[in-house]
Amino acid sequence: MPTKSIDKQWVDVLADVPIFQGLSRRHLSRIAGMATLQEVAPHTQIVRAGEPGDAFYVIIDGHAEARQPGHKGVEMGSGDFFGEMALLDGGPRSAIVEAKTQLLALRIGRAPFQTMLEKEGSVAAQMLRTMAERLRAANARVSD
Repeated sequence: MPTKSIDKQWVDVLADVPIFQGLSRRHLSRIAGMATLQEVAPHTQIVRAGEPGDAFYVIIDGHAEARQPGHKGVEMGSGDFFGEMALLDGGPRSAIVEAKTQLLALRIGRAPFQTMLEKEGSVAAQMLRTMAERLRAANARVSD
């Protein structure tokens, strides 16, 4: 469960997240203000494949593993993130993410993020540009 509100100290953390690249400090501060800290016990599933995506997470401390059903897991640690698509579409989760150690994560809920996007069209536009750049880069890697 989320524990407490986040102040502006998390702006730098969010600035390192690829989908937020190019956003102004003011917009990052606004996003940081809607975040909460979530503590997760070891061996606890944070998200489950197939469930609706309702939040985005940035790992602050600890380790987790993301895995798609039937596939090998990917280890994650401080600075890694998951659930970015949940901020945009709320579709079903594609993977299970489980805390491997005591974990502290920054959690941004989809509902307040969507409200902000509706009011701040420039944030939505910048995020779309960033996502398009990342998709083009991924497509280029595949075609090489």
